Amino acid sequence: MKNILKYPAKNTWETLLQRPVLEKANLRNTVQEIFSEVRNAGDFALKKYSEKFDQVNLENLAVSPEEIEFVTKEVSDELKNAIAQAKENIFKFHFPQREKSVEIETTEGVVCWRESRPIEKVGLYIPGGTAPLFSTVLMLAIPAQIAGCKEIILCTPPQKDGTVNPAILYAANLCGVTKIFKVGGAQAIAALTFGTESIPKVDKIFGPGNQFVTQAKQLSTEYNVAVDLPAGPSEVLLIADERANPAFCAADLLSQAEHGADSQVVFLTTNEQILEKTLKEIENQLLKLPRMEIAKIALNSSQFILAKSVEEAIEISNFYAPEHLILAVENPRNYVSKITNAGSVFLGNYTPEAAGDYASGTNHTLPTNGFAKNYSGVSLDSFVKKMTVQEISKKGIQNIGKTIEIMADAEGLVAHKNAVSLRLKSLENGI
Repeated sequence: MKNILKYPAKNTWETLLQRPVLEKANLRNTVQEIFSEVRNAGDFALKKYSEKFDQVNLENLAVSPEEIEFVTKEVSDELKNAIAQAKENIFKFHFPQREKSVEIETTEGVVCWRESRPIEKVGLYIPGGTAPLFSTVLMLAIPAQIAGCKEIILCTPPQKDGTVNPAILYAANLCGVTKIFKVGGAQAIAALTFGTESIPKVDKIFGPGNQFVTQAKQLSTEYNVAVDLPAGPSEVLLIADERANPAFCAADLLSQAEHGADSQVVFLTTNEQILEKTLKEIENQLLKLPRMEIAKIALNSSQFILAKSVEEAIEISNFYAPEHLILAVENPRNYVSKITNAGSVFLGNYTPEAAGDYASGTNHTLPTNGFAKNYSGVSLDSFVKKMTVQEISKKGIQNIGKTIEIMADAEGLVAHKNAVSLRLKSLENGI
């Protein structure tokens, strides 16, 4: 943790806050090769890749109802209760996001409104490995269920024994997932993109993953499949003043650093003592983490910055556009209006970023890599599409007809003009 800077000049921010670039040589070519094989060979290719990457031979890719019932017995009552509370809060936050249709009469006789429709088939990708993200099942399946998606297809890598992590299965079953498949990596995204003998083709793909999964999601858009949002390594930016608790700050920074070696951690404070104490707390807490080595690597590319004021720290944050922004400052609500670029914001000393990851109710699928400047996190809207409807009466077409004719004529689109002129003439003739 040697990246400590005091009062950096504004013209240095871009260099200072530059995110590490992952090695992408041949990455796209590798993913394209996987896509091509899955498209041509279907389930056979998926099983081949499971053997190659997951070291497991699978007879069936689908998780059976009997397997769900059997495996989920391994989930403790304590964890089931925690998942139930998280589910309730996530449901409470997302359910009111449903949009009601409001009819607007823009001109007398011209009525317009919007209708929402669920995306019929959605694919959820849930990473497994050392950190099986069953919490992401809740974050994606609950709004999909509220939206009314007809098919919710989940893909997740198999464990070494050919099963799926019990907590992932339990959460998926609890939240209305339609089908679950033991497929991970770029090959899972390819299967959801093209469909195979077992796995249905979907309309939109959601969920985090490594650089191969991220590249695969980008590639899927070239085959008319939508994705939730651009993804990169997870990140947090924490702003602290003299009222911040250094132990809390350190814990929040480490909670992000343990995600992966490429996770991003940025700490901004207006108080030098808080900076020193937080660094000391990080050293102490780091030693107790099972994922210490992963967190260490992430911290080596992290930034610890002394800022002149909270306002300047927020300006730096808006420039960086973090996935998660924590305001460990006095009266944090006073600064919310100044925040323009952040995926999710956490206010005060008792609002850890982990709350949003699990159980406060907000969604933890958020834009990273600076995309908070132009993307929102996943919400109910992510699982629906909106269509506009208009209805025009005889009086209405008479009221706006001339405007349409003039505009169409100015653009040289005579057929557009005629579509109105014929109707107006018909009304003039009393037909």
